Amino acid sequence: MPRQISFTVSNEYDNKKVVHFLRGNAQLSARLIGTLKRAENGILLNGSHIRTIDLIKAGDIITVNIPDDETIAEPINIPLEILFEDADLIAVNKPPFLAMHPTHNHQGDTLANAIAWHLAGKGNNAAFRAIGRLDKGTSGVVICALNKYSAARLTGNIKKEYLAIVEGVFEGEGTIDMPICRPNPMQTVRACAEVGDSAVTHWQALGSGNGLSLLRLKLETGRTHQIRAHFAYVGAPLAGDSMYGSVDTQPGHQLLHCENAELIHPVTGKLMKIAAPMPDEMAEYVKNMKI
Repeated sequence: MPRQISFTVSNEYDNKKVVHFLRGNAQLSARLIGTLKRAENGILLNGSHIRTIDLIKAGDIITVNIPDDETIAEPINIPLEILFEDADLIAVNKPPFLAMHPTHNHQGDTLANAIAWHLAGKGNNAAFRAIGRLDKGTSGVVICALNKYSAARLTGNIKKEYLAIVEGVFEGEGTIDMPICRPNPMQTVRACAEVGDSAVTHWQALGSGNGLSLLRLKLETGRTHQIRAHFAYVGAPLAGDSMYGSVDTQPGHQLLHCENAELIHPVTGKLMKIAAPMPDEMAEYVKNMKI
């Protein structure tokens, strides 16, 4: 179903063109405005059709009707742990063995398929717009925008914290500031090298035991495999991460979890912090560490 959002024109935009308000106060992208111009009743002024070149007055109500997406992932009935949902975004706790997007290796068994099924049950056809991705093997909070407006407002504006179990004993806190590159374009593995893209990871030790440490992590950058490559570089790969040299392959995946995400809601402006419990196998490791 189309998403309808209304804005009240402020004094700043009195006697200005509609397009100036939409691009400025409402923060709509030029592409979305173009879509709205072509849609029936895409842009309304006080309930009536208006052109983007028309003038507006303070106190006017501008309404945009964002049409449904035409292309969505194939809906597949896969269980979801939903952390938050409204008309503009959905937050889920992604399990570690679920891939994000359909690829040649994953058809019909991804988070995109699962969310498409959930939304279809509500009559909502929304493309899969994950704001930031988690590797297959990484669990935790994933935020998905349910329309183009929300996606534009959220992109680059979500702060995340991760939990990781690494091989080695860490105390206190520190920072890994080392560029990351892709040595072989035919492979997904990353490496740390001065010729790479800037990457900064901040860590805080929460405790250790059995030769492992539980760390809380914050990223300044969001490079592919950043956390995994950084800790492999310092000789402390994530437990379970066979791609980056972990000697413990028992979990079957890297013990990395996006614990929480903080954001400003794209429509209400409300500050939100969404948290997700870690998966059972990771929680068992923490329990055995006796932190």
